[in-house]
Amino acid sequence: MANHKSAEKRIRQTLKRTQRNRYYKTKIKNIIKAVREAVNSGNIEDANNALKIANKNLHKFASKGILSKNTAARKVSRLNASVKKIAKA
Repeated sequence: MANHKSAEKRIRQTLKRTQRNRYYKTKIKNIIKAVREAVNSGNIEDANNALKIANKNLHKFASKGILSKNTAARKVSRLNASVKKIAKA
């Protein structure tokens, strides 16, 4: 256990950040999962709606520093490509 005040504060900060990061990581996974499920079902309308939500949220997370800008762009790009693929079919 920590013996210094600064070390105790560091533990509190780490716990708070870990909890916050876990929340956002789960949220990102669920957003992506919703788009993939809509694509797998073949429903273009649901896929487009889910993609719109994913695009908005992933870029919002990038602007807040939760994701890097390139990571958010890559994820949106790949989701967009999968939605376009079912739209052509």
